[in-house]
Amino acid sequence: MEKLYFGAAYDIENAPHDRLEKDAEMMVHAGINVVRVCGLAWNILEPRDGEFDFSRIDRFLLAMKQAGIGVVAEMTFGSVPAWMAKKYPCCVLSEKDSLQGKCTYKANVTDKNYLFCRERMVRALTEHVRTHPAVLGYSVCTDREKYGVEDAQARRLFAAHLKEKYEDIRSLNKAFGQCFTDWGEVCDGWCVHSDCFEFAYRRFCGALVSDFFVRTAALVRQYARADQFVICNAGEKELFSGGNALLQYTDAVGVRIYHPSQDLLTGAEIAFCGDLARCLKGGNYCVAETQAQGFPEETPYGGQLRLQAFSHLASGAGMVMYSSWHSAHTSAQSRRKGVLGYDFSENETYREAVTVGRSFRQLQARLARMKKNNSVALLYSDLSEDVSGIGYTQAVRRFYEALYEYNFECDVVSESSDLSQYKVVLAPVLYCAGETLIKKLRDFVAGGGTLISSFRSFFADENGKVYADAQPHGMTDVFGMTYDCTALAKNVSLSGSQGICACAEGYMECLRLHGGAQILGYVHENWGQYAAATVNFYGKGKAYYFGCLFERSVLSELLQAILREEGVFPSAEEKFPVIVRSGMGRLGKKLLYVFNYSPFARTVTLPAGKYTDLLSNRQGTGTFGLEKWGVAILEKD
Repeated sequence: MEKLYFGAAYDIENAPHDRLEKDAEMMVHAGINVVRVCGLAWNILEPRDGEFDFSRIDRFLLAMKQAGIGVVAEMTFGSVPAWMAKKYPCCVLSEKDSLQGKCTYKANVTDKNYLFCRERMVRALTEHVRTHPAVLGYSVCTDREKYGVEDAQARRLFAAHLKEKYEDIRSLNKAFGQCFTDWGEVCDGWCVHSDCFEFAYRRFCGALVSDFFVRTAALVRQYARADQFVICNAGEKELFSGGNALLQYTDAVGVRIYHPSQDLLTGAEIAFCGDLARCLKGGNYCVAETQAQGFPEETPYGGQLRLQAFSHLASGAGMVMYSSWHSAHTSAQSRRKGVLGYDFSENETYREAVTVGRSFRQLQARLARMKKNNSVALLYSDLSEDVSGIGYTQAVRRFYEALYEYNFECDVVSESSDLSQYKVVLAPVLYCAGETLIKKLRDFVAGGGTLISSFRSFFADENGKVYADAQPHGMTDVFGMTYDCTALAKNVSLSGSQGICACAEGYMECLRLHGGAQILGYVHENWGQYAAATVNFYGKGKAYYFGCLFERSVLSELLQAILREEGVFPSAEEKFPVIVRSGMGRLGKKLLYVFNYSPFARTVTLPAGKYTDLLSNRQGTGTFGLEKWGVAILEKD
């Protein structure tokens, strides 16, 4: 994107009265140059079967054009229209919440009538708005909570998929440890007693929903003008929806980032999701949704809205949009407030948004299209994330935040990513690892890279079936160790060269050395004979393995020592709450985004060089002062 975009979603279906002109005036004053629209409006756009009414969207597009504000048309449409649910009952799936006793309703993406009506709606809307000069592009929302599959139909499709993949029933039985006698039995979920088979089925159901998103994106791409962009609108766990198939129809990744605020604001959630979104397509990404005022616990302190906005840019965002412009009055979103409150008047959030929009506009020539060049990658496995009970998310976040809090930056990459550009790859809790990925990681280490992995890694294949040989599967020679004993840590300490340094937490593997060297050992009457963390030279590289989870401070110290040994250094020798993120600006100059995630003023020690703060025009070397919840964007002279 050639410039920075700053905006919010506008819910034309929930506005209690017409105030387009006033809203447009306030948006222009705030520096807003893009709005997202139509996210929940199917019942308004198609009030009766096959009868479209775009009058409300036409009035909105005209008002935005006159204000000079671009529009992103979102292809979500919300719940199934009443006429459709009545005419085609199978379009709607209901699920009862066993805890609250409430029913939730989802659109059935395996129903042919729903798919027909949905495609017709997408075609009609994109064809209607594509020629309007205010429309910059389109957003395809991948909110999985709104969509589902009908179980019997999904199991029939699953059986057909397995038959095409394995051809012979005996091959299927071998792959999953089953004893099916014919393909019809695969459809009967009640007769299956295999965790890995049910895991594969859940993954397949997820793929059906992902394919639905891909088809929507492909259809929008077919109608979009050459100068219009297509983005997705995905949550963190949905960013892999459709994999490369979805990415090929989008010009940029769009992500929903909602995060803790007030005293809990650390920026870690913003940074992690941003690094993941940026690396999926290898360029700048869009924040399709984030909170403005949000829920009561999310209402930002003074200065935090500005801090959060620039935190997105520091990870490589080129667009920041709030979840809503005004607070809704009738929908479920009424509990999460927008930029404006229920009375549509100026407030502290709006006034702070004005400063953000103006800064975006003034600095976009320097800040747009920022590039990052990290030499460390964190491997994010959506397969392993889908396995319940292994603590995947907890471990991945602990590894990431152990680096983040000491200003070591890293990319967050997928299994298909090219690893050759990195010096160090972290792969914690890589539970599901197919042979292709194992070979890639072996080659990475043999070629001179450094791999850091952890407990519960290289445990099962891509179907979730546990490997039947020495653990970690296919990597015992790379790590120079193996294990055949696991336990839960209870009164277990860890010792290193300097003595006892931490306590083991939760699940632990008892590592036996086979050529590798011990870094940490267990301190315990029974488990003291085993290693807790090891290192091994393999080929031209090194491989580290941590057999358990331990305190973040100790993990940080260990990871820092490894990275520094490999010639990787932080953006600045500071630690949280001072966070420093770096990149290369559009003019070819180094940028340092410096954040103070605390309610107290801080003095920051800068890397060598002379810097100019683009926000205040202050110049300095050596140290730099930041106010509470403050931000500086330093350009190196």
